[in-house]
Amino acid sequence: MSEAEASSSLPVAASNDAAQTPPAPALAEQSFKVYKPSDDTSAAPAPLPDEYFTPTAADLKAAQTQLAARTQALTNAPLKLKATREAEEKAKQDRWPTTTIRIRFTDRTQLEKTFPSTNKIRTVYAFVRELLREDVKPIKFVLYQPPKRDLRVSDPKVRDQTLVQLQLAPSSVLLLRFEDESLNMSNVPAPLIGTVLSQAIDMPKPPPIEDKPSSKAGFSKDSKSSLGSSVEKKVPKWFKAGLKK
Repeated sequence: MSEAEASSSLPVAASNDAAQTPPAPALAEQSFKVYKPSDDTSAAPAPLPDEYFTPTAADLKAAQTQLAARTQALTNAPLKLKATREAEEKAKQDRWPTTTIRIRFTDRTQLEKTFPSTNKIRTVYAFVRELLREDVKPIKFVLYQPPKRDLRVSDPKVRDQTLVQLQLAPSSVLLLRFEDESLNMSNVPAPLIGTVLSQAIDMPKPPPIEDKPSSKAGFSKDSKSSLGSSVEKKVPKWFKAGLKK
C-alpha cells in the first residue's frame, strides 16, 4: 500500500472511532418529573373550625423553644470556628446526600428533579434551561424563594455555595421569573419543549387534614362537677364554722 493510501485511511479510522463514542446524555434525557398546573382553586377545601387555629400549650412551648434555639444560634454564629462550621455542613451532607428541587412556573406547571447535595445552583439553572423552548433559551431568568431571596448565579455568595449550604436540602420549591415580563403572566403556559410537556402528570393530592381534637371537648360537665367537689372538700374548717353560725 502506498503512503498516500495509508495517509488517506487515517482520517477515516479517526472518524469511525468518533462515531463509535456515545455522546454525553443531555439534561433533558435525565430523570425528572413534570406536573400539570393544579386545579386547587376549583375545589376549595372545607373551612377549618376556629379551634384548629388556636394554639395549644404544647404548640406555644414548641414555638418558644424553637425561637430560643434560633436566637442562640444567631448569637453564637460569629464565635463559631471554621472547623465547627465545616463539621456541621458535612453532617448535613451526610444526612441529606441528595436534594429534591421543584421549579414552579407562573402558570403553576412544575419541574422536579433530584440533585446531589454537593451540586451548585448553576446545575439547577442548566437543567431548567435545557428544557426550555429554543426561542426562550436566550432569555435570562432568576430562580428565587419568596419573598425576596434571589438565587442568582452572578452573586458570589450564591454561586460558590452548595445546595446544602444554600439551605435547600433536603427539598425546596423555587419560583422562576423571566426578564421578559410577558413570560411571567399567569395565563401564559410554561415555555417548555413539547416532549417535556407531553410527560406532564397530575400533582399528587396532599393528605387529608385530620380534625384537630379540641382540648375543650374533654372538659365535660363531669369534670366540672368533680372539680367543684374537690373545691368543696378543700374549704377551711374555720370557714365552715362561720357558715353554721
